[in-house]
Amino acid sequence: MIKNLHVGSFQNRAGCVSINPLNEILFNDQGNNMTEDDIDKDVNNDREEDFFRKIPDGLPLLPIKDMVVFPGTVMPLVVAGANSIKLVDDSLVSNKIIGLFLEKEKKEGADTPDLYEVGTACFIVKMLRFPDDSVRILVQGMGRIGLKKVTQVTPYVKASVEPLRAFNGEGKEVDALKTNLVSKFSALISKIPYIPDELQIMITNLSDPARIADLIASSLNVPATEKQTILDILDIHKRLMSVTAIVEKNLELVELGAKIQGEVKTEIDKGQRDFILRQQLKAIQKELGEKDEKTREIEELEKKIVEAGMPEAALKEATREMDRLKVIPIESAEYTVARTYLDWLVNLPWAKSTEDNLDILGARKVLDEDHFDLEKVKERVLEFLAVRKLKPDSKGSILCFVGPPGTGKTSLGKSIARAMGRKFIRLSLGGVRDEAEIRGHRRTYVGALPGRIIQSIRNAGTNNPVFMLDEVDKLGSDFRGDPSSALLEVLDPEQNNTFSDHYLDVPFDLSRVMFITTGNVLYSIPAPLRDRMEVLELAGYTEEDKVKIARKYLIPRQIKENGLKDNNIQMNDGAIVKIIRDYTREAGLRNLEREIASICRKVARAVTEGKEGKSTIGPNDISSYLGPMKFYSEIADRIKEPGVAVGLAWTPVGGEILFIESTKMKGKKSLTLTGSLGDVMKESAQAALSCVRARAVSLGIDEDFFENMDLHIHIPAGAIPKDGPSAGITLAMSLVSLLTGRTVRDDVAMTGEITLRGKVLPVGGIKDKVLAANRAGIKTIILPEKNEKDLEDISEAIRNKMNFIFVDKIDDVIEVALKKNNSRSKIKEVK
Repeated sequence: MIKNLHVGSFQNRAGCVSINPLNEILFNDQGNNMTEDDIDKDVNNDREEDFFRKIPDGLPLLPIKDMVVFPGTVMPLVVAGANSIKLVDDSLVSNKIIGLFLEKEKKEGADTPDLYEVGTACFIVKMLRFPDDSVRILVQGMGRIGLKKVTQVTPYVKASVEPLRAFNGEGKEVDALKTNLVSKFSALISKIPYIPDELQIMITNLSDPARIADLIASSLNVPATEKQTILDILDIHKRLMSVTAIVEKNLELVELGAKIQGEVKTEIDKGQRDFILRQQLKAIQKELGEKDEKTREIEELEKKIVEAGMPEAALKEATREMDRLKVIPIESAEYTVARTYLDWLVNLPWAKSTEDNLDILGARKVLDEDHFDLEKVKERVLEFLAVRKLKPDSKGSILCFVGPPGTGKTSLGKSIARAMGRKFIRLSLGGVRDEAEIRGHRRTYVGALPGRIIQSIRNAGTNNPVFMLDEVDKLGSDFRGDPSSALLEVLDPEQNNTFSDHYLDVPFDLSRVMFITTGNVLYSIPAPLRDRMEVLELAGYTEEDKVKIARKYLIPRQIKENGLKDNNIQMNDGAIVKIIRDYTREAGLRNLEREIASICRKVARAVTEGKEGKSTIGPNDISSYLGPMKFYSEIADRIKEPGVAVGLAWTPVGGEILFIESTKMKGKKSLTLTGSLGDVMKESAQAALSCVRARAVSLGIDEDFFENMDLHIHIPAGAIPKDGPSAGITLAMSLVSLLTGRTVRDDVAMTGEITLRGKVLPVGGIKDKVLAANRAGIKTIILPEKNEKDLEDISEAIRNKMNFIFVDKIDDVIEVALKKNNSRSKIKEVK
């Protein structure tokens, strides 16, 4: 196989020559110079009939890539590989004739090369061995051959070939085509540098039209597949037409390039002339001491344009607009529009950026100072900094913080900016419905401005701030456009380096901006937008976490904001726990801080009224500051009677416990569902009832209990919409408790989807649900068996003080939830 191609000094710039017409020097096997006369001695220039007789039946074939050898041309080749070298050696000791065929794209697993059907029989003129075990050969094309059948594969390819005769090579039309081709080729030679002028003399002296077509085709710088197309054509009339078409195409491209080059040069010359005239005009005005307001303003803008460091596209637009500004009268309204546009361009931080603080340990310290826990988020930020330290031009990803209100999503963005040493920008997207808020308005509108993305970047003064897009899940859309679709380009690291605002109408690079989005839920974020973001979930806090956060962050902040000092107030941990349990019920910290602020305000009032000493606040003092408790644990009271079960639900503001009540009455097989239930939850209730009826005998219930009975299932807090399949086992337990008369354990809550066969399927939101159960004082939670992996996201402190029972079918749930002294040998329980 040919390893590489090297063109010797005899080769012209087109890639090949024909019998070396310029007497350029070739190499021979002794390393001596060899002229065309030497070649003529070694190469037998037989007539065409002799060529047909000389081709053996089993001809060695040498596949070649990226080149085509035409009959009548001389070409140097570098041959590498043991098999290919053996082919050359065997040919030299026989008739020195080999077949050169262009190889197609090699297919995987193919034993034999995939060759084109037409190749060239070549005579090996000379051969030279080199120290790198490669062989250089000089071959001369003899004539076209067609591939009939491969007769040998190893050690090299042999095939049965047939010489191909050209036809239709005479007549006036052929002569006219030949003359036209020579004329156009002469014109092409005069315009391009890679074909020597001497080639034109040689072609002019040739009379054979087939030879002329082959020689011109071999000298053109065109792909090998295009040359192969010429090699395939046996009809000389068609061959001349095809080569003429290629020459004309190249000639058109060369002429077009020359035209473009001339136009560019003309523009440059005109620009230089205009520049000289402007400089002269400035010199005259300076000499006269005349400089009006417009001139001063234009000079100031020109200086700012130079200093702004704009990319080429923006600089071109700014220069064009500046040229317009110079000819617009200052009184014109267009002057103000152009002036405002240039103000935006020159004041954007095209090349201004803050230096990142890549001290990983220092950044970790800052994050720990501002926020408690949130280890996953902190680790992700530190990973981002580490990558930036190793690869400063890395694009990074778009982070999306999702979690209940009050879990610190927005404040975490500020902390990240402080840790990285960057500016912080926050843009609230809640309720935004106009696409122009993101992309801006066209300059054709009266009072047009850029979008809020570009406005915020300008206000920040750097091109690499931390940009927080708050409440991205609350974007709207109407007849004015869809802002979420406009955000697709902003939040795509592969596209935002060329973000185009409608007002600027030039690309602005947002790839250096660290975008952080926040939201309470994921399902309301459009899927294409969600796909561009890396989602990091911030679940709620445990009671222990809230106490630590209140002690370290909330209380000191409220003391400072309310004008107090440390010697004015002291709040012990018991008081904080009392507030958490009896006055707040939330996943975040917002209400907890609000209640602490209320206490601080009352202490501040007492201080201003003359109270001396420190106000020490314990659990028993909370009611005097905050009034009666707002929340209390009602689980034990509400499930004293059969028919009540406690479930766990996920909401956008965190997890919640869910009471499901069932009752029965005389009737005719009707099932009533109340409590603002969605379609999915209603179907879960139907499935739960069917599952219980199927197990009536094993549960000790009359098989026909539903014939003369109506059932009513109600989920309190009826004004709040509820939906989803995760209450399936809770609905079933409520019905089983009602029909068997057994009370559900008051320390158990459960979640899981149920099937008609009684299988318990996995559900989502496990961490939020577990935290809700912990806040409600529940000690045992029944979960689907396939949700066991989700316990990894729950802190070890909670896992140690709660029992997690994993079930696979409804019978296991019944056994755990209804029996007091049951055996749990078949049920997996984690403590």
